[in-house]
This record gives sequence, structure tokens and C-alpha cells, in this order.
Amino acid sequence: MDLTTFWFITIAVLWVGYLVLEGFDFGVGMLMAVLAKNDKERRVLLNTIGPVWDGNEVWLLVAGGATFAAFPEWYATLFSGFYLPLFLILLALIVRIIGIEFRSKRDEPSWRMRCDAAIVFGSVVPALLWGVALANIVRGVPIDADHEYVGGFFNLLNPYGLLGGLVTLSVFLVHGAFFVGLKTVGEIRERAIALGLKVGVVAGALAVAFVVWTGFDQGSLAVWILGALTVSAFLVGMASAVAGRDGRAFAGTAVAIALLVATLFTGLFPDVMPSSLDAAWSLTTTNAASTPYTLKIMTWVAVVFTPIVIGYQSWSYWVFRRRIGVHHIPV
Repeated sequence: MDLTTFWFITIAVLWVGYLVLEGFDFGVGMLMAVLAKNDKERRVLLNTIGPVWDGNEVWLLVAGGATFAAFPEWYATLFSGFYLPLFLILLALIVRIIGIEFRSKRDEPSWRMRCDAAIVFGSVVPALLWGVALANIVRGVPIDADHEYVGGFFNLLNPYGLLGGLVTLSVFLVHGAFFVGLKTVGEIRERAIALGLKVGVVAGALAVAFVVWTGFDQGSLAVWILGALTVSAFLVGMASAVAGRDGRAFAGTAVAIALLVATLFTGLFPDVMPSSLDAAWSLTTTNAASTPYTLKIMTWVAVVFTPIVIGYQSWSYWVFRRRIGVHHIPV
């Protein structure tokens, strides 16, 4: 395996980590609008992700940094062509951070209501737009001979891209519901599982449609196999939720998200950004990569620091592993 392929796989793994971990954060944020009945229950929802949500975002920063260093041509074309959707995602993430960090600074109900609205907004927008962006990258966008994006924002809002966005939005909501079921006790847990199962029916149907469309579009046996495994993992998660196996339910949706990302990156390889105008104008792992020397340095840095980051984050999840409920929330 050459270093360009290694870093393509590494970036795919970073996106898997980000979307699996931040996916349930987005799901819990969206549930603030529909699941909690009072302020105590909303505080319970926030406390389920409180110790880990900011650490989960590190995966996005590392994925962006790795793309910039390993494939600068990909980074330049992506961030210039997808400027508006990426700006909206960044804005939504900032709004969500403000809502989470400042919600407890004042006791007025109106203040907390505005913060809750910020959290919901900052969860819905990225959950939708990440799916739109990834779907468009895999299927191809208008890139000219100079490797510049020549389309507009509305080029990204095509049926396939929008379907990808609805898949991530709905699957993240189910993922978040099952995470709440894993982390809470009492009525809020029961309502979360019930809501997750209801939304899961819609999410499963959307996922099947998206996987089938991707399979026909890419025409790859590996894509078909990974797509089938994605749907299977999601169904296992749903069945586990019905059986009251909260851990397996959450693991099922986590594996489904990971396999969905693997499906998309498998369909993308060896391109990193296909051109819908001319295949010869596509960005690939070869023509978009940095120099071999740069990739070697990056590889050694990754070998040293990646285990440290994973170890620390795993330790934090272990420390905050216990379930919580409204009785843990002070008056």
C-alpha cells in the first residue's frame, strides 16, 4: 500500500469516527425539541453528551487538517466549491456551542428556551448538510480542467444529495435516541427508545433507497456488499432496541453509520473528488496528493499521537459510563 492510499483510508477512518460520535450528539440535540417534557429532562439530555461532545468534534478538526496536509488539491477544491454549505455547517456548530455552554448561565425560562432552539438548530443543519456534501462528493460535481468547482450552491441540492442528507438526518436521530436509551433511566429512556423505533422505520427505508441508488450509480460489488451490511447492521440495532438491549441497539446504529461512510469512500476511491464534466478532470489520490516526504512525516506523527488521542477519549467515555435520570438533576 502506498502512502496516498494509506492517507485516503486514514481520512475515511477519521470521518467514520466523527460521524459515529458526533452523530449521536446531533441526535440528542435534535431530541431536545421533541423528547423532553420539561427543563429537568432537557438537562438530562444535555448531561448525556456533556462530558464528550466537544471531544467528539476533534475528529472533524483532524479530518480537515489531514485532508489539507495529505491532499491539498482536494482541500482547496472542496472548500472553495462547497464554501456556502460548509460555512452554514460551521455557523450551526458555533450556534450549538453557544447554546450548550451558555444555557446554564441564566435561570430565566426564555433564556433557556432560546439556548435550546440554538442547540436544535445547530444539530439539524449539520446532520442534514453533511449527508448532502458527502453524497455529492461521491457522485461527482462539476470540476473543470483546472480542478476548480464551476457549479453553484443549488447544484448540490440534487435528488441524490438531498436523499443523502435525509439519511444522515434520520439515522443520526435514531442513533441519538438509542444513545439516550443507553445513558438514561426512567420515562425518558422509554420515550427515547419508542421514538427511535418510530423514526427508525423511516430512516431504514431512506437508507435502503440511498444504498440501492449508490450501488447502481457506482456499479461496484464492494459497494453493494458494504451497503447490504449497512442496512443489516441498522436492522440489528432496531431489533435489539425492541428486545430491550440498549447497548446492542446503540452499537447497531454506530456500526451502520461506520459502514455507510465506508460504502461512500469505497465508491469514491481512487478519486477524491470526481468531475461530472469529464472523468479526466477528476481529482484522484495521485494528482491531489502532497509530496512523498510530506506524507512520510504525517505518517510518523499519526503513529505517535493517534493512540494517545484514542486512549484519552476512551478513558473519558469509561469514566462517564453510568446512566443518569431526572433524580440526578438538582432543583
